[in-house]
Amino acid sequence: MKRFWKQAETVREDGGWGIALDGRPVRTPKRAPLVVESPALAEAIAEEWNAVGEDIDPARMPLTGIANAAIDIAGADPAAFAEPIAAYAESELFCYREDRDPALQAEQIAIWNPLLAWAEQRYGVEFALAEGVLPINQPGPTVETLRGAVLSHDPFRLAPLTLLVTIGGSLIAGLALIEKAFTPAGLWEAVSLDELYQERRWGADGEAQKARALREAEWHNAARFLSLL
Repeated sequence: MKRFWKQAETVREDGGWGIALDGRPVRTPKRAPLVVESPALAEAIAEEWNAVGEDIDPARMPLTGIANAAIDIAGADPAAFAEPIAAYAESELFCYREDRDPALQAEQIAIWNPLLAWAEQRYGVEFALAEGVLPINQPGPTVETLRGAVLSHDPFRLAPLTLLVTIGGSLIAGLALIEKAFTPAGLWEAVSLDELYQERRWGADGEAQKARALREAEWHNAARFLSLL
């Protein structure tokens, strides 16, 4: 699609803030009004529309895309949308430790243990840890409590949480970002720890670095969306 508007701006709507293009309201792909709860988020989305060149490139409008997902997909059935993310409580990344490389395991302990300790205190849960890749069962109350924590969030938090968890493989990292308990950069380092360690040890691979850079950009876009709510 070609750009067809001159100016995007925010407008006050029932239930929040919308975005208008030359006075015409922006709608989601399913034709729902694109209305968000925060004026700061609405301003940032309007900035994306104002930054569009001659051609519309959705990849350059990540906040708009997350808002669309929150309204059209997560908002249609929040509980069903949240279930696949809640299931990550059963296979939390930070609970699986290296069993053959003491140096890597030491880094995992130093970086991951504080995150698990935060979650244990915040949600009143306990985690089972494993060495190696064989799956372990987390305590039933832990899984249920973290599932409840996920389901408690509204669609505008579930949409970016889904991105964070699928990119990083850690439910705890995603919940910590919602709670603003740790910085996005620090949590990105945590979920990328194993990959970065192997890169330092064996050398960089150009294609792997490009793929990680794309994931990192998505990570920070989701984190920014949350910060603007």
